[in-house]
Amino acid sequence: MNLNQIQNVYFIGIGGIGMSALARYFKYIGKQVSGYDKTPSMLTDELIESGIAIHFEDNISLIPSDYYVENTLVIFTPAVPKTHSEWNFFIERHYEVKKRAEVLGIITKDTFCFAVAGTHGKTTTSSILGHILHESGADVTAFVGGIVENYNSNLIGNGKTVTVVEADEFDRSFLHLHPDIACITSMDADHLDIYGTSEAIEASFVEFASKVEDKNKLFITKDLPLEGVQCAINEEAVYKAFNVRIENANYVFDVQTPSETITNLRFGLPGKHNLMNGLMAIAMAKTFGTPTEAIARAIGSFNGIRRRFSYQIKTDQLVYIDDYAHHPTEINAVHQAVRELYPNRKVLAIFQPHLFSRTRDFADGFAESLSAFDEVFLMDIYPARELPMEGITSEWLLGKMTNPNKRIVAKSDLLASIEASDAPIIVTIGAGDIGEMVPSIKKMLNENI
Repeated sequence: MNLNQIQNVYFIGIGGIGMSALARYFKYIGKQVSGYDKTPSMLTDELIESGIAIHFEDNISLIPSDYYVENTLVIFTPAVPKTHSEWNFFIERHYEVKKRAEVLGIITKDTFCFAVAGTHGKTTTSSILGHILHESGADVTAFVGGIVENYNSNLIGNGKTVTVVEADEFDRSFLHLHPDIACITSMDADHLDIYGTSEAIEASFVEFASKVEDKNKLFITKDLPLEGVQCAINEEAVYKAFNVRIENANYVFDVQTPSETITNLRFGLPGKHNLMNGLMAIAMAKTFGTPTEAIARAIGSFNGIRRRFSYQIKTDQLVYIDDYAHHPTEINAVHQAVRELYPNRKVLAIFQPHLFSRTRDFADGFAESLSAFDEVFLMDIYPARELPMEGITSEWLLGKMTNPNKRIVAKSDLLASIEASDAPIIVTIGAGDIGEMVPSIKKMLNENI
């Protein structure tokens, strides 16, 4: 498919974090962009403000009349049901209809492509890497799965020759990519509704790793059963972060590379998991040839990602953090970071489970990771693309938790429940629509300080 011949790009599910990055990209390069999404959100508001037409009703009469077969690319998210009338309209008329991952593969095929894979850490690692490359003057475009605070966008740069993409394992999407340099941050079981077993998801990562022929350009953590360049914190590895300390709530650390030792790097994202994400980005940038001075500057100026340990309020009396974590490993990482920064202070965790299948598959892990907080509010499961499953409820999950200071809180009661808590550290956690509630939670807390 030749993208130069495409005049219009239509998105079915335009409000997704990955889809919206593509929408911004096509708008930037001069295509006419519009689309459908199920519900309005902060992301769709931002896209509409940029001049992209979006509607929220599945209605073929709302498709622009000048979007013809010969000049239109249709991009859809796998979350769209096969009964969707607009999707069927395009299929029946033989439009060019592709998944987001296929389109990323087409865009990146003729570029020098960095691909960041892993069940956790993709967005942070790709955002840091994109920031480093952009700040160093590389001709880069980075498509990331979060809103990067430095750019207030999920698209970094407008380069034509270098791309950074998240290599998403969901429905094996990352196998469409053509990486020149890649990393794999983790291979934990997830998306078992798609893969069925942890062995199947591991096999797909092995297949992805095989796409990088030069294993000196594949970066991995020490615990992964793959051939590649190992990265580690305070352990022997080809790229090693060490002498790690905290100064003014920032990490300061040194990095040993194959050619030099970089000292006194400053990094503002808390948690050992983020330090590893930063190390992976440093290793890939060094391999690409980015100057050490540019890497150090960019690591120090990276401001983080919206909904990734994102500070909403940060005072001596009260701290409110919002995080996208939706897997036990990610919740553990949030807990580790909070305890490291705020030892001996009471922490309230507010968690909205994401997907019935994920809640079912990792219930014991969720129960254990949530029980580590001092107080827990558990919201109803956010269904996303799924229908309810018998017996899989937040009440069922609550019963597995060992922490006695726990309760179910309805969305309508959340603000009042938070207001009644005496916890000075508050964390909202989840990948559902809890993110839409962050502004109102922040407003209420600020009024009570």
